[in-house]
Amino acid sequence: MSIVRGRRRLLLAGAAVSLAAGSALLWDYTTRAGRSFEPPAEDICVVTPTRAAQAHPYDPASGLGKYDARPIPADARCPVCGMYPARFPRWAAQIVFEDGAAHFFDSPVDLFMFLDKPASFGSTRTAAEAAAMYVADFRNGTWLPARHAVFVRDSRARGPMRGPDLPAFADTVAAQAFIAEQGGRALTFEQVDASVVTGLRDANHAHHMH
Repeated sequence: MSIVRGRRRLLLAGAAVSLAAGSALLWDYTTRAGRSFEPPAEDICVVTPTRAAQAHPYDPASGLGKYDARPIPADARCPVCGMYPARFPRWAAQIVFEDGAAHFFDSPVDLFMFLDKPASFGSTRTAAEAAAMYVADFRNGTWLPARHAVFVRDSRARGPMRGPDLPAFADTVAAQAFIAEQGGRALTFEQVDASVVTGLRDANHAHHMH
């Protein structure tokens, strides 16, 4: 019995050390910022930091129009899951609001989840305040107006959350070429309704650490 108790103590001690180390690492990730910031190599869904709910302000010095798609800051966090969208250039999405500030998302699923219930993710903004929305073309990562994109549901491709997602394409021809290789079916922006969002949310976010 004493041997068993000893092993249990060692296991508990090891778990405590791992938890402490993970907490310290998470603190480091969420407090580092600036141009030299580098997201963690093992990007996983974590508890969303408070600052993730704060949209990135428009920078007039960028040379971009107020409602143009913009590069994703390396330290930008997805307001839905807390991941780093800059690490997923073929999946990323963004919303630009009326004041020019932007939220960045690691995938179209999180974009649609945010549009459904922004307040659930700590945002004081509403979907009605969105002046422009963009999704990355899954083929090359270029930005597409989200309302004109063609999405593919139920393909074999796994998104940043390691689950089913909505890879986006510029037109039906490109989407059908992808479907021929990876399966699935094409949807327009309007066809990504509440039932689609709910199913993808449950598949991707059921095990969040929120």
